[in-house]
Amino acid sequence: MNQLESKARIASDEETGDLDPEVRHLYVHIPFCPKVCPYCSFYKEASDRNRTQAFLDAVLSEADAAAPVHPKTIFFGGGTPSALSTRQLSYLITGLRERLDLGNLREWTLEMNPATVSEEKAGLLRSLGINRISMGVQAWQSELLHRLGRVHSAAQALRSYEILRSAGFDNVNLDLIFGIPGQTAEQWEETLLQTIELGPEHISAYCLTYEEDTDYFLRFSSGEFVQDATHDAALFERTMDVLERYGYAQYEISNYARPGKECLHNLAYWMGLDYLGLGPSAFSTVADRRWQNVPNTTKYIGQIRQSGTAHAFSEVISARIHRAEKIAFGLRTNRGIREELVEPWSENIRDLLSEGYVERKAGNIKLSRAGRMVADAIGEIFV
Repeated sequence: MNQLESKARIASDEETGDLDPEVRHLYVHIPFCPKVCPYCSFYKEASDRNRTQAFLDAVLSEADAAAPVHPKTIFFGGGTPSALSTRQLSYLITGLRERLDLGNLREWTLEMNPATVSEEKAGLLRSLGINRISMGVQAWQSELLHRLGRVHSAAQALRSYEILRSAGFDNVNLDLIFGIPGQTAEQWEETLLQTIELGPEHISAYCLTYEEDTDYFLRFSSGEFVQDATHDAALFERTMDVLERYGYAQYEISNYARPGKECLHNLAYWMGLDYLGLGPSAFSTVADRRWQNVPNTTKYIGQIRQSGTAHAFSEVISARIHRAEKIAFGLRTNRGIREELVEPWSENIRDLLSEGYVERKAGNIKLSRAGRMVADAIGEIFV
């Protein structure tokens, strides 16, 4: 097979989601945060300088012990990866560059909190090969940022965005949240328009959810916070309308991008492709096996030192489960899924077609606008 044929085969595998012996998508979970946000359900903890070096060494040791990885995408999530110092980031990124074959790397994303952006840090990241930043702005109103427990101000977010642009980042995502307690439709539209005015290549707009094991869930359970599904649906519809009008295509339920600026790493998840996760709580799915690392930094470090792995659990994924997950996640994208993939659920698809929640287009099944409004419920049909 010559080089052109090899590249064509790789592209074909990526499109179809066929399993491949080489893992091309790498996630690194960095749990440290300058402050734990009360609504966040991801595994995180307050920054601890006494354990950070041991954590970094453990991640690199886990990478050493992992199966061969030739990443097309790398994603640093958390937590707050940018809570690491410039020295710590340099140590981790340089260590991974020494261990991985990056010849096919197209996208390297790092999540940042606006309060942790500096000119020095941004310049270092760009020089080390990070080419995409995802920054959690969430809102532009001071009272809403305070309600969310964010440590940054609107002014800091704006300044951080300018720093990233000055450092040469030409692929920036801004995260936003709607459905915040007390948030008005006018405030949400103001947030959307102010974000659009900045011109990021990608915008993620998530509806606030009350997840267990968060302070927000306790306040919701006590009746302090009330979720208004009708209000949230109206904000979601407004989001679709406004972002589409300004040239941002909704390529996944909560994600909008300029042409060619979709997040390749997240697309890999939604297409059901293999990925490897490093760090505490990180999931991996390779071939027919899925596992999660222990969601505890101290235990993670100890287990990596002892055995090179830190699995909390591991399971075999049956062909049917793998297929069901590809359908549930694939339907969230504007590509949809190939019609033949849903044959075992043909009766469900007929019902969804008749109810107007999905539509056929060029051999694909995809969600209609009405279907996007209830995407989670539709996904549950299959999984």
